[in-house]
Amino acid sequence: MIKIIKTADEIKQFTDALKRRAGGSDESIEKTVAAILADVADRGDDAVKEYTAKFDCQNPVCYEVPRDMINDALTEADKDFVDAILNSVENITKFHERQKQNGYMMTDDSGCILGQRVRGLDRVGLYVPGGTAALFSSVLMNAIPAKIAGVGEIIMVTPPQKDGTANKDILTAAAVCGVDRIFLCGGAQAVAALAYGTESIPKVSKIVGPGNIFVATAKKQLYGTVDIDMIAGPSEVLVLADDSADPVYAAADLLSQAEHDRLAGCVMVTTDEELAEKTAKEIERQTALLSRKEIIETAIENNGAIIVCRDMDSACNLANEIAPEHLEVLVRSPLEYIGKLVNCGSLFLGEYSPEPLGDYFAGPNHVLPTGGTARFFSPLSVDSFIKKSSYIYYTRDALYSAKEDIMLMARRESLTAHANAIAVRFEEQKQ
Repeated sequence: MIKIIKTADEIKQFTDALKRRAGGSDESIEKTVAAILADVADRGDDAVKEYTAKFDCQNPVCYEVPRDMINDALTEADKDFVDAILNSVENITKFHERQKQNGYMMTDDSGCILGQRVRGLDRVGLYVPGGTAALFSSVLMNAIPAKIAGVGEIIMVTPPQKDGTANKDILTAAAVCGVDRIFLCGGAQAVAALAYGTESIPKVSKIVGPGNIFVATAKKQLYGTVDIDMIAGPSEVLVLADDSADPVYAAADLLSQAEHDRLAGCVMVTTDEELAEKTAKEIERQTALLSRKEIIETAIENNGAIIVCRDMDSACNLANEIAPEHLEVLVRSPLEYIGKLVNCGSLFLGEYSPEPLGDYFAGPNHVLPTGGTARFFSPLSVDSFIKKSSYIYYTRDALYSAKEDIMLMARRESLTAHANAIAVRFEEQKQ
């Protein structure tokens, strides 16, 4: 049964627990992951294959998935499934194409040229989970913006299934999105292989994609060796509702996140006590009908709550404080809340914009900041796959005009070699 929280002390206790949960780390997992990373760095493919046999399956059908197998997955896939993917790809592409940036050049009368170049990263690694739920949608959400950004090569890693094969839905999505190479390996060892490179798996510049606690910990430890999308925690949703909300919809939307895993966060914030009671009962009724019932019950028990606030202003303030990954707005006039709700990964407005719409189809990215990091992190985007560099061209006259200012500032910082690099270019004039 989901708990209903009404008092200020209970609310603070719950939100403090959320913050601790988001910022916590398990020392034993940190040590285990560090050992795996060091082993892969030392032994490469041999280490990756040993961990695959230990954690996933003894005999994968392959290490690198042949191109024919990827293409066959697409041609053999159910037509309705492929059509659904293609419709999703169209929406995701339209949304992300608007994010493309162009370089620019500035000139002035002195002949100086300043500019910025925007280029896609050379090679990106994409991690796709294959455990309790094989998330082919992650392929779409990561590969499409990477392609739009102009990434040179996308290397995908995904764990083999228990029978040693690759998940065909994941292969189908990869074929549609133009993923270049796929390797059957998962966990911290796959992340290490992407970061360090092995005899078979190329070293990448950035690693993106969701995973379990071992994958997330590996990405965190390797940040700096390689770039990452974000340090993501368990999935979460916050439903903001007034007395007009339908408890059936509210319950269903909370449960759609609870089924991700036992650590998923499911919070409802409302001003209506009657709605809170009805939603709690509806959660129980719907849970009994769902296939991932045990996972849902654990998530709801440990990380779920319905919080009753005195008014919508305090409800909005609480939502902004929690800064959830997904924020659903089930109120009379949802569009009025766009400016009030400023801390969330993605905002879902109105009763016909449930969170799964964003997971699969609408177009905005579903790779979102979790654990309160929406206060300062942004969703995955085309920007995540580019790098910018600037260029400067000055004429002699332009540098001469600026030299005294530059040398003054350099000397004030006691950086005399900086000042000298300017001065030597005009020593003849001094004589």
